[in-house]
Amino acid sequence: MSGIEGKVVAITGASSGIGEAAALLLAERGARLVLGARRSERLAALVARIEEAGGVAVQIRTDVTRPDDLHALVALAGERFGRLDVLVSNAGVGTISPLDDLRVEEWDHMVDVNVKGVLHGIAAALPVFRAQGTGHFVTTASTAAFRVVPAMAVYAGTKFAVRAICEGLRQEAGDSLRVTTVSPGVTATDFAEASSNSRVRAEITKMRDDLAIPPDAIARAIAFAIEQPATVDVNEIVVRPTAQR
Repeated sequence: MSGIEGKVVAITGASSGIGEAAALLLAERGARLVLGARRSERLAALVARIEEAGGVAVQIRTDVTRPDDLHALVALAGERFGRLDVLVSNAGVGTISPLDDLRVEEWDHMVDVNVKGVLHGIAAALPVFRAQGTGHFVTTASTAAFRVVPAMAVYAGTKFAVRAICEGLRQEAGDSLRVTTVSPGVTATDFAEASSNSRVRAEITKMRDDLAIPPDAIARAIAFAIEQPATVDVNEIVVRPTAQR
């Protein structure tokens, strides 16, 4: 019996990429899943796939920029399974571009999703975890939280903020809650398509095609943190392609 068996795990950004891979792997290992994302039709297909394989999952449309949506996600876990053991805050956006492009609306959107979205998840789950006396926050950051490169200033800023927030949460969590930040490198997702700068989009696409590791590599890191004994808190995991600088 794994340390994941029977745990109730909520995942944001679950409809594709890392979130989808994490959902499939955790379901295979016996977790009961509460899946959230904006694309309801893709969530429904994922839930059906999990159930056909013998897993347990429910879904709810979740926009992490809306605090009420995160509260609804957490509430659904309680209604269907009686508790929430893990919140995987995976939703994120990378509308990257040079600062000279002055794409202010895109900057604001990255802050709203990548930073505020994480805070909204904390606000929804922390009281539940405190009441239970146990709980685990797992948050997807990025290797951009460690290294800034051209065109990624704002995106990296959001991921630096995520690391800072999660480290503060860890220090405040006490001895009953766990806090993990998982920072992926170049991963085979649709990240590149988000950029509205054609040159940057082409560069990121090429880097992905040349270097990317599959999303299930990140899913395994998430599972590793979750399956540890309650007294073991895996705080930070960085997973990147061997060839990535």
